[in-house]
Amino acid sequence: MPAANAQALLGSVFGFGSYRPGQEDIVHAVLAGRNTLAIMPTGGGKSLCFQLPALCRDGVTVVISPLIALMRDQVRALREAGVEAGALTSGNTDEQTEEVFAALDEGRLKLLYMAPERLASGGTLSLLRRINTRLIAVDEAHCVSQWGHDFRPDYLRIGELRRTLGVPLAAFTATADEETRAEIVTRLFDGTAPEIFLRGFDRPNIHLAFAPKDQPRRQILDFADARRGQSGIVYCATRAKTETLAQALSAAGHTACHYHGGMEAESRRIVEARFQREDGLIVVATIAFGMGIDKPDIRWVAHADLPKSIEGYYQEIGRAGRDGAAAETLTLFGADDIRLRRAQIDEGLAPPDRKAADHARLNALLGLAEATGCRRQRLLGYFGEVTEPCGTCDLCDTPPDVFDATDAVRKALSAALRTGESFGAGHLIDILTGNATEKVTQRGHDALPTFGVGRDLTRPQWQAVFRQMMGHDLIRPDAERHGALVMTEAARPILRGEARITLRRDLIRKAVARPQVKSLVAEEDAPLLSALKAKRRALAEAARVPAYVIFPDRTLIEMAETRPMTLDAMARVSGVGAKKLESYGRAFLEVIGGTIEVQHPARRKLAGRDAGPVFDRLAEAQLALVRGPDGQGRYLSCTGPTLRKIAEMRPRCRADLARVSGMGDQKLDRFAEAFLAILSEG
Repeated sequence: MPAANAQALLGSVFGFGSYRPGQEDIVHAVLAGRNTLAIMPTGGGKSLCFQLPALCRDGVTVVISPLIALMRDQVRALREAGVEAGALTSGNTDEQTEEVFAALDEGRLKLLYMAPERLASGGTLSLLRRINTRLIAVDEAHCVSQWGHDFRPDYLRIGELRRTLGVPLAAFTATADEETRAEIVTRLFDGTAPEIFLRGFDRPNIHLAFAPKDQPRRQILDFADARRGQSGIVYCATRAKTETLAQALSAAGHTACHYHGGMEAESRRIVEARFQREDGLIVVATIAFGMGIDKPDIRWVAHADLPKSIEGYYQEIGRAGRDGAAAETLTLFGADDIRLRRAQIDEGLAPPDRKAADHARLNALLGLAEATGCRRQRLLGYFGEVTEPCGTCDLCDTPPDVFDATDAVRKALSAALRTGESFGAGHLIDILTGNATEKVTQRGHDALPTFGVGRDLTRPQWQAVFRQMMGHDLIRPDAERHGALVMTEAARPILRGEARITLRRDLIRKAVARPQVKSLVAEEDAPLLSALKAKRRALAEAARVPAYVIFPDRTLIEMAETRPMTLDAMARVSGVGAKKLESYGRAFLEVIGGTIEVQHPARRKLAGRDAGPVFDRLAEAQLALVRGPDGQGRYLSCTGPTLRKIAEMRPRCRADLARVSGMGDQKLDRFAEAFLAILSEG
């Protein structure tokens, strides 16, 4: 009877005559008390799949949800439908919280919403036991995954909560690739597979389009002008850009406002309320805006900057056209976007395998941006769906100009391999175009067979080739080699002449030199600078001090440019004093070279000083004489502090040497002649 009851409530409470595709099976699984994971497209009706069973089951269903705005909207909608629901959030007034507790005590509440952060409170578990919690629903379940784009550490407590309460759990998300799905199962279900429902990701009412940046502000303004009066969202990579672009849209006669995480909470609430209430409002925002917004008539979404990943892109465009009517998207991308996203990955504190995975995800997004065929086919293919060309994306509307790029790609791969896969695109392009820079000549790369073989393309055009190669996942930046491009297995058949590849000529033809954002370092040194910043950030967080207290940017820039490989060389970097060299020198050397120079502590105190090399020669001479000139004598040696004193004091005769602490008669007889000879050399 529960299923029949659910069917009746579907109409009487929610006003729907039938389920949307995929909903019914999920509702029945949740009703039956089975652990469930449902991956459904945005706008596919996820919330009904736990709200409807909650009305049919005894007790309270607890909904773990990531955003206050999302919870507030769903509670309001449920109450409007006559369902007793409440939320315990930091945004509640005292009166609202008291009202929720009263409803719980009286047994009236069927759904209780709370943020994952509340699970850290000691009283939460006893509360959930007391109110007869019978089901846990997790919205935006991808937040549990460190591979996902919205990782929330507090989500990790949900699995323990499920075990403690002994109740079934239903998890929902609109986007999760295979790796993320596996981690959700591990984190929430202890690795025991729940019943998984993977519904189609296709949103055929959403038109997909990408464009290279070419006066990007004008491109966004033109896109908005063509849709004047329609509600839309413009996503930006930085907070500052949301403000300037919102001002530009307002100046062009649009009703627009900005939204980002740095705003006061009340200001954010006002924007959220306006967007829900007003027709035709454009919100220019960072990705802090939109998650959980249930506005059905958003007609367009534009990205003024390249998103972080396909998962993020899919989530963000999915906020358009939730009512099923036609909606449009536009995503702009450029070289500066890609550099920003690469730097964000490299400067993060994630382990190398996570960084490698994030670079691969960014490559997949580049592949979508620079696709040669149907975008929807490529997007859905990323999530494991095989489809026919859609006929309604920009590339189906106007097929791109493509050409056989096998020779160009093979030249690029050859340049990478002949240089040991140890360099980024900038250096490889110098080799291909025959640009004999100091770095090229110092390494002898001007003598390589690939030097100058790519003069038929300009530098910007080669950059477009390398970008498309990354989009095809033929090459990837290696975080452990500071962004050096390494070849993937997919590239080997092309290199061996067993396969050919097609690239977009239109993107290469349009690639011209444009003014770029001034970088702190040369392109080749940027990945290392990002790695040094990541190390600085980790050290600063551990010491709970601002990053600049460890080293200022100018010091890291000099490290990236000079690449010191020893403590002596590190000591010569501006801003590296003796104390900081002792505290941090080895950590930063490991980032630069991947190995740590092993030195006696006494020698480390001489790093960067003239006495350092003298210490080294004294140590070598001592090592040769520890058993005497003939190697048969009693073992004798001087301590590190003694050698340090000798290197610093530079005694010129045996009597002066005898005054150094630790030099007795026997050691003088054994080492004095050799030590004084070294000291006389200066």
